[in-house]
Amino acid sequence: MAEISRLPGPVMDLWEWQFDGACRDADQDLFFHPEGERGSARRRRAEAAKAICATCPVLKECREQSLAVREPYGVWGGLSEEERATVLAERAGRRVTA
Repeated sequence: MAEISRLPGPVMDLWEWQFDGACRDADQDLFFHPEGERGSARRRRAEAAKAICATCPVLKECREQSLAVREPYGVWGGLSEEERATVLAERAGRRVTA
């Protein structure tokens, strides 16, 4: 007989947290910069997106998922592309020196 306790749960269980995201009702353009956006305009847009993230009940799940899949674009879990790259580099550095 198969040992079912080792089988993965239903796929829905892995992603259901997304239904609780504060961003679900927000303008998605706020979370992704348009081509050529730079400087203060980009900073203001990202800060507005991060303000929504700060109120999100699934911030941690979103952040960890974006880091796990190395999400290349947008604000996810309150982190910009650059901030995610920094976190990933720090985590890689810790593993190398540990």
